[in-house]
Amino acid sequence: MLNLPEISHLLYQKVVLWFNSAVRFLPEIGIAILVILLARFLSNVVSRVIAGGLGRVSDNASLVGLLGTVVRIMILAVGLFVALGVLGLDKTVTSLLAGAGVIALAVGFAFQDLTANFISGSMIAIARPLQTGDTVETNGFTGRVVEVKLRSIVLDNGQGQTIEIPSKDVFQKPITNHSRSGQRRLEVSFGVSYLDDLERVQQVALGAIRALPFVEANYPVQVYFRSFTLDNIQGYVWFWIDGRTTSQPEAQSEAIKAIKAAFEREQILLMFRPDTLDLKKRLSETGG
Repeated sequence: MLNLPEISHLLYQKVVLWFNSAVRFLPEIGIAILVILLARFLSNVVSRVIAGGLGRVSDNASLVGLLGTVVRIMILAVGLFVALGVLGLDKTVTSLLAGAGVIALAVGFAFQDLTANFISGSMIAIARPLQTGDTVETNGFTGRVVEVKLRSIVLDNGQGQTIEIPSKDVFQKPITNHSRSGQRRLEVSFGVSYLDDLERVQQVALGAIRALPFVEANYPVQVYFRSFTLDNIQGYVWFWIDGRTTSQPEAQSEAIKAIKAAFEREQILLMFRPDTLDLKKRLSETGG
């Protein structure tokens, strides 16, 4: 059984051995520390440069921040592995890489939908098929883009509600962007009687729409007739507006009012269903 002096001597020998080993490894330790400090410095510089460059291409702050963070982590990881290699801990490096691969694989399987949304959000931010403020139609929803996030796209449907659609669905399905060119063509339908002169109807409708202040003068106003029905001739007007300054519902409403007023002024008969006319007549007879 060891006594106290023997134990003290063994501890002293161990401490001296560790100290001598540390002294021999001082150059390697110093180099490893310098490598880590250099990696940290480079990670900050490179991430700022990448963030600045991406900021000129994409206004998605989430994407810019994510890519900057990923670059910083990658440079720090490379610096850590190089430092461990300098210290002769190659087996530790191999174990860390193997463990990181297993963890990445497990995380990828566990959060595959989340990963798909992040990748899709990144592609949307780079390709920019839509931007904040655009009026778009996708996945059965129509609204103004409030925010383009990595995981989802947020729409304002104009009814006091916001709709958040996963980026994967937006990226994989068609997008109708009503704001990309700014101009948008609207259609207003009407029905006139068989007794009216269609050439005159066409000219009156053209004049009524052209007089509206929000109608784009660089695009023609077009009036066509579509079909014969049992009680009227169906026609329609095509005209263009600037969707960035005029809302589609307001423009369509004003166009309908202008056509109705012009037809009444020119005594062109706007036709409607006979049962509607009969109902109005009965209501007037009963004083309703």
